[in-house]
Amino acid sequence: MDAPKFPTFRPLYQQIKDLLLERIASGEWSPGTYIPSEAALAASYDVSVGTLRKALNELVAENVVIRQQGKGTVVATHDTDRVLFRFFNLWRHDGERGLPVSRPLGRKLRKATADEARDLGLEPGAKVIHISRVRDLEGVPTLVEQITLEAARFPGLEKDPEVLPNTLYHLYQQRFGQTVAHADESLVAVAASAQDAEHLDVQPGDPVLQIRRIARDYQGTPIERRISTVTTRHYGYFNQL
Repeated sequence: MDAPKFPTFRPLYQQIKDLLLERIASGEWSPGTYIPSEAALAASYDVSVGTLRKALNELVAENVVIRQQGKGTVVATHDTDRVLFRFFNLWRHDGERGLPVSRPLGRKLRKATADEARDLGLEPGAKVIHISRVRDLEGVPTLVEQITLEAARFPGLEKDPEVLPNTLYHLYQQRFGQTVAHADESLVAVAASAQDAEHLDVQPGDPVLQIRRIARDYQGTPIERRISTVTTRHYGYFNQL
């Protein structure tokens, strides 16, 4: 006999948070836009300012909005420095952080592989844009990235701009209206392939770190699949939880 199901209860502030997030995701409040004051929003939803503030606190913690002292609350933008150091988690072994510099290897429009389609929630054979690049840290090749995007979300990106920026998430947001709100990452140790070894100055079969990331929008829909192969000779992965 199946266990009985009970109705779920969601606190009011979480319901308000979802309503605010819907307005951001729909584009009503675009990145860089100041949203109405807490008092105005609380009145519009007929809730207390405390409840409204608790909803906003969660959006602040999730980097969806930013409180600016004396100005109000603004929808977060992916300015290049902010997004880089939020999503780039490699640190030198002595605790210092480096600025990655990207070198392109290739970019093309093609059909998704089965793994890519699964990770991006696409139909088999859907069109994707695939980007390969190397990222140097202090002049040393440290990562090889394989990036896959749904072509329908990023029309023309396989050719334009001719030179891709170092920080792609800023481009996604500003040009295509696609905001990476959060990402899921998994890490595993693998043996370097011949191709990875060529670009990372290691030997085929040497141990390297593979970081698999699925970047998602405000509503959890996959935007980007990124597989990064990292040599940990000088750098390691660090993430503060």
